[in-house]
Amino acid sequence: MYDKKFIEKLTAKLSEWDKVAAHSRQKKSRPRFFTVSSVDIDELYTPDKVTGGDNGDYYFANLGLPGEYPYTRGVHHTMYRTRLWTMRQFAGMGTPQQTNQRFKYILASGGTGLSTAFDLPTLMGYDSDHVRSLGEVGKCGVAVDSLADMEILFDGIDLGKVSTSMTINSPASIALAFYLCVAEKQGVPFDKVRGTLQNDILKEYIAQKEFIYPPRPSIRLITDMMEYCTRNVPQWNTISISGYHIREAGATAVQELAFTLADGFQYVESAIEAGQNVDEFAPRLSYFFNAHSDFFEEIAKYRAARRIVAKRMKNKYGAKDPRSWLCRFHTQTAGCSLTAQQPENNIIRVALQALSGVLGGTQSLHTNSMDETLALPSEKAVKIALRTQQIIAHESGVPNTIDPLGGSWFVEALTDKMEAEAEAYFEEIERRGGVLACVEEGFFQREIARSAYRFQMEIEERERTIVGVNDYVEEDEKIDIPVLRIDPQVEKDQSAFVKKVRAERDPEAVKAALAKLRAVAAGKGNTFEAILDCARVYGTLGEMCDVLREEWGEYVEPPSAMVAS
Repeated sequence: MYDKKFIEKLTAKLSEWDKVAAHSRQKKSRPRFFTVSSVDIDELYTPDKVTGGDNGDYYFANLGLPGEYPYTRGVHHTMYRTRLWTMRQFAGMGTPQQTNQRFKYILASGGTGLSTAFDLPTLMGYDSDHVRSLGEVGKCGVAVDSLADMEILFDGIDLGKVSTSMTINSPASIALAFYLCVAEKQGVPFDKVRGTLQNDILKEYIAQKEFIYPPRPSIRLITDMMEYCTRNVPQWNTISISGYHIREAGATAVQELAFTLADGFQYVESAIEAGQNVDEFAPRLSYFFNAHSDFFEEIAKYRAARRIVAKRMKNKYGAKDPRSWLCRFHTQTAGCSLTAQQPENNIIRVALQALSGVLGGTQSLHTNSMDETLALPSEKAVKIALRTQQIIAHESGVPNTIDPLGGSWFVEALTDKMEAEAEAYFEEIERRGGVLACVEEGFFQREIARSAYRFQMEIEERERTIVGVNDYVEEDEKIDIPVLRIDPQVEKDQSAFVKKVRAERDPEAVKAALAKLRAVAAGKGNTFEAILDCARVYGTLGEMCDVLREEWGEYVEPPSAMVAS
C-alpha cells in the first residue's frame, strides 16, 4: 500500500519517536498489554506493521472492496446502508405456549428474526416423559417432543414472512422436519421458508458435548439434510458452523476462528464426497461467531474469517459461484463474559461486544440479556438487549459507512496475524489426519482446555481485571433485578401432553414410518426424507432418536479427549 521510499522514511522517523517515548514507558499503567486471547499488543501500529505494506498489490489481494473477493471488507456491496443486520433475540422456556408468547413479544418490540432455544432433553434426543428428562423439562429452553409442539410454538406466526434460527445439533434434522411440517400446514411452500439451523455436530464433540451418535453417521445426517434442502428448501441455511460454543468453552479468538472454519471445510468435503456440487450447497452455508470483550481482536477475527473462506472455497474446493465464496455469519455476544456480580455491568459489556459485531460486518446479531448468568432472561432484560441493537443501528452512526475501521494499521495488522495463525492451525490439523481424526483423539479439546486454564489463572493472579469480580468489588452486594423462574408444573404438563399426542395419533402409520427410518439408517437412502415422513404422522423426537441410537450406537468421548495434557 506504500512504496519503499515512504517505509524507509517512516522507519527513520519511528526511531526518533522511540527515543522520546522511552521516557514515558517507565510510567506505563500495567506491566503487560494483551488481548482477551493473551496475544501481546504492540505499543504503536504504523504502515510497516501491515504484511506487504510496501506492495502496491496488497490492497487488492487482501482487502479489496465490499461485496468483492476476498470480502475482507464485507460480503455485501452496500452493507447496512441498504439493509441493517437481522436483530435476533434467543427465546425458549417452559412449554411451547410460553415460548410462543415470548416470540410474539420480541416481534412486537421490533425484533426482525426469531431464535429458538431448546431444553436439554430435546437437545439430547429424549421426550419430556423419559426418565432422563426428569428435572430438566423447559428449564434451559423450550420442550419440543413432536409436530404438535412445533405447531403451538409457531401458532399465529407466518413462516413465510419470518426468518427463524434454531439452536440444535444432534436432533437438528428432526427439529427442521417439524418446522417444515408446520409450514406445510400453513400453506407456505418450502421454497419460501427462510432461516438457519445450527446443525453443527463437530463443535459438539469439540466443545459443547451435546452429542448422541458417533461422528461419521452424524455427518451423514447433515449431508442428507443438505442434499434435501438444496433441492427443496433453497432459502434455508442448512448449517450454521458454530465457533460460538468453542469460544464459550475457553478457546482463544484464533482457536475459535481456526477450529470453526476447519469444521466448515470438513462439511464441504463430506458433501463433495457424497456427490454434491459445491456451488449448489455452499451458498446456503453460514457461520456463527462469538463477540467477546476485546473490541479490536473480534473485528479482526471476522475480517480474517471472510478472507480465509473466500480463498479456500475458490482455490481449494473449486467453487465457481461467488456466492459460494461468502462467509456469511451470525454473531452472539459472549455469554461467558457475563458476570453474576453487578449484573447491570453486563449491559455495557453486551453493548461493546455488539458494536464489534456490527463493525466486523455481521449479517445477524443476538445480544445477551444482563441476567443470563442467573436464569433464563426476563422480559425486561430481553427488551434492554434488543434496544441495545436498535440504538447502535439508529443512533450511533456506525452503519453510515462500510467497514469504517478498514485501513486502520492496527486492525489490518491484527487481521493478517489472525489469518496467519489460523493457517498454521489448518496445517497442524491436516498433519494429524484431518478434523475427524483430531476430534477422535482429542486435539481440539486439549488446546481449548489449555487456553481456558491460562485465562482463569490470569484472573486469579490479577494479571487480568474483570470489573466487579477481582477488582472494583462491592462488599455485601445485593442483586436487585427480576429473575425468571420456570414453574415445576411445566414438566408435568409437557409430559402429559406428549402422552396425549401418542394416544391420539395413528399407531400403524407411526410404526411404518419408524420402520422406514430404521431401514434407511441401516442401509442407503436419504435419512432426512424418512425423518420428514415420521414427523408428518406425529412420531416423537425421542422415538426417532431411539431408532438411530439402536442402529448407530451412542458416542462416548475417549479419555484422551478430556485431559489437558
